[in-house]
Amino acid sequence: MGPVPGGNDMSDMKEIYDYIDAHADEFVADLQSFVRQPSISAQDIGLRECAELLRDMMHKDGLPAEFHELREGPPVVFGEIKSKSSKKSMLCYSHYDVQPPEPIEAWTHGGPWSAEIVDGVLYGRGATDNKSGVMAFNKAAKAFLAVRGDVPVGLKLLIEGEEEIGSPNLGPWAEQNKELLAADGMHCLDGSLEVGPDVPDVSLGLKSVLFVELVARGARTDVHSLNFPLVPNPVWDLVHCLATIMDRDRNILIDDWAEGIYIPDEDHEGFLADKAARIDFDLLKEELGVDNFVLNREGIDAVRARTYEPTANIQGIVGGYTGKGTKTIVPAEARVRMDFRLIPNIQPDAAAKKLRDHIAAQGFDNIEVRTFERAEEPYKISAKEDISEAIIAAAHEVYGEPPIVNGVSAEGAILRHVWIPCVLTGFANPGCNLHAPDENVHVDKYIQGIKYAAAIMEHFGKS
Repeated sequence: MGPVPGGNDMSDMKEIYDYIDAHADEFVADLQSFVRQPSISAQDIGLRECAELLRDMMHKDGLPAEFHELREGPPVVFGEIKSKSSKKSMLCYSHYDVQPPEPIEAWTHGGPWSAEIVDGVLYGRGATDNKSGVMAFNKAAKAFLAVRGDVPVGLKLLIEGEEEIGSPNLGPWAEQNKELLAADGMHCLDGSLEVGPDVPDVSLGLKSVLFVELVARGARTDVHSLNFPLVPNPVWDLVHCLATIMDRDRNILIDDWAEGIYIPDEDHEGFLADKAARIDFDLLKEELGVDNFVLNREGIDAVRARTYEPTANIQGIVGGYTGKGTKTIVPAEARVRMDFRLIPNIQPDAAAKKLRDHIAAQGFDNIEVRTFERAEEPYKISAKEDISEAIIAAAHEVYGEPPIVNGVSAEGAILRHVWIPCVLTGFANPGCNLHAPDENVHVDKYIQGIKYAAAIMEHFGKS
C-alpha cells in the first residue's frame, strides 16, 4: 500500500504518510480486533467490553483515554491531547456501537464478527460504521506523536456507545461537560466515498431525524373476521392515515410542514451542480438495486431531492397474522414505525406537534402518536468556516481532486449543548453495505482514510 498521490503539496506530511504506510499491517490488525468485539447498542450486547478494548488499544498507542460514565448506558471514551504548536482544538467524534447484524444467515465470509479479509476487503459489522472511523482518528494521532512528538491541533477524542440508537444519554452528559467539549471545530469520519469520482462527501449540516410510532387500536382483542363489518380494523386505519401524510408524488401533506425550511443559496446551488456533474448515477442505481430513481428523478433534481427534501419514511408496519396458513381475524392492534428527516430549519418538537394535530384533524382518534427520544435539531454551517475549508483542502490533498460538498447530511446531541461548527465526512468504499449484511471496508481505503484524518488535523491546525 503505497503513498496516495494528492492534489496539493504534501511535503509537510510526507513523513506522516510514510509512517502510516509503514504501520499499515498493524493498523489493519487493530481494526480486525475492534470489529471482532460485538457492540450492539440496540440489543445491549458487548458495549462495555468494547469500550474497555478501545481504551486499552488507545493506551497501547500512547493516547490518553478514560471512561466517562453516563447516567444510563455504556461509557463515553474520552481523551484529550494538547498541541504545542497550535492554539486551536478539534473535537473528533466517533462511536464504537454498531447496528444489529440480523439477518445473520445473509452474511458471508465468516459472519458479522469475523473481520475476515478477502481480496483486500475486510468484512464485519462496524467495519465502516464506525469502527474504521474511530481507528482513523486514533492512528492519525499516533502517527503525529511518533513522528513529530506533537499533534498539529489540540485533539479531543470522543467515542460514544449509543449513536445507533440516537444517543439517548449523551445529551445530558454533554450539558454537564461543556468546558470539556468546547472546541474550535468538530468532525465525524463516517460513511463512504461518492459513487463515481471516488472522493469524499463533505457535509456541512445535519438533517434531524424525528422517530415516530403510530399505534392503531380496534376491538379489545382479536375478533373473528366475520365481524369485520362491525368493528374497526387497525391495519386499514393505519393505511388510510398514512395516505393522508404523504401522497404518491412524495409531497408531505401536513399543514405548514416545511415552514421556515432552508433554501440553498448560490454557493450551495453550485455544490449541487458540481455533484450532479461528477457522480455516476448508473453506478448509484446499481448500488441501490433500482432501475430508476423514484419519480424518474435524474441529475441535479435527484441530488437536490436527496439533499434538501424533507422525508416521511415508513420503516416497517406490523399488525395481525402473517404466519403459515390463514387466520380469519380482525386484529386488535397495528403499528407503524416512521422516520421523518427534517431539513434546517424544521424543528423536531414543532414537527411532532404538527403530526399529532394532523392525525387528530383527520379523525383518527384511535391512533396514538409516540415519539422517541427528543430528536437533535438540524443545523447548517458555511463552506467558509475554518473546519469546512480544512476538510475540503485535506480531501483534495489526499484524494487528488476536490471533494463533493453536500449542503446537509445526517452529531447533534452534543451540538444542542455546546455549539461547534461541525462537518461530517467519510472514506469507505462505495458498496460498503452500511447497516446491511456483509458490511465491509476496503483495506486500502481504510489506510487512505487514516491519511485523510491526519491531513484534516494538519490543515485545521494551520487555518
